[in-house]
Amino acid sequence: MDVALIVLAVVAVVALVVLGASVRMVQQYQRGVVLRFGRLLEGVREPGLRLLIPFVDQMTKVPVQTLVLDVPSQGTITRDNVTIGVDAVVYFRVVDPVKAVINVENYMIATSQVSQTSLRSVIGRADLDTLLSDREAINAELRAVIDTPTEDWGIKIDRVEVKDISLPEGMRRSMSRQAEAERDRRARVISADGELQASSKLAQAADAMSATPGALQLRLLQTVADVASEKNSTLVMPFPVELLRFFEQAAGAQQAPGAQQVESARDAAGDGQPEVGEETEEGTRALPAAVPEGRVDGLTGATTAGLTTDSAAGRR
Repeated sequence: MDVALIVLAVVAVVALVVLGASVRMVQQYQRGVVLRFGRLLEGVREPGLRLLIPFVDQMTKVPVQTLVLDVPSQGTITRDNVTIGVDAVVYFRVVDPVKAVINVENYMIATSQVSQTSLRSVIGRADLDTLLSDREAINAELRAVIDTPTEDWGIKIDRVEVKDISLPEGMRRSMSRQAEAERDRRARVISADGELQASSKLAQAADAMSATPGALQLRLLQTVADVASEKNSTLVMPFPVELLRFFEQAAGAQQAPGAQQVESARDAAGDGQPEVGEETEEGTRALPAAVPEGRVDGLTGATTAGLTTDSAAGRR
């Protein structure tokens, strides 16, 4: 009786072990690939409880959710001979579990190596300016390059993003100076454009004020009011331009008759007397046409002596 109980107990334990070895659970985010005596069975095991033949069937579970692969920084040289370090991140998922198990030993390591080599090759074909300004094109090219070899492994590349680009310190300083010079140029262009527009508006305002003299006076009074509102100790009062023009015209009108009289007197004096330096028939020199009244008496004696000496020399 005891032997029978022991046998039943052993059989029950063996049955439980066999039952436990034959039942496998597949999660919702997994798919099962079964090999029987090393040979692939058709079909993929869906999520749930699945029965296998113990010690005969071997099932490999493959996750089908999106996986994130971090690509370490790769030191590369761009097409314009700039050494940089670039790291990226790859998002992919398994679309064919059979290929992921049969066609490649470890699809995670294989995808990582392909991502690193593809990153180096793509960066080497691009310029530094393209890497910094056109990230979308670089990401699209990386995705296409990585997706080509992984397609045979049952892997679909969803996205590839370049995370960071490490530049040398000298290149950073050069780019900083370039950006500063560009901002300075834009500021000067904007300032010059503003001055051009302001000069155009000032010219239009000057034309409008010249057509209406009262507008200039109103502007003058407004300027005085603005200056006086600042509570300054000194008030600068501009002098009207029209008043200066009036005085100029009045002064010109008074000087015109006097100038004409002086010219007439000089012409009359010149007709009756010989010019300076002209010799007469007696060989004497003529006096100047016009001598100031205050100097006539002083010049009489000297002039007479000179005339006498010249006449005597002529007679000899």
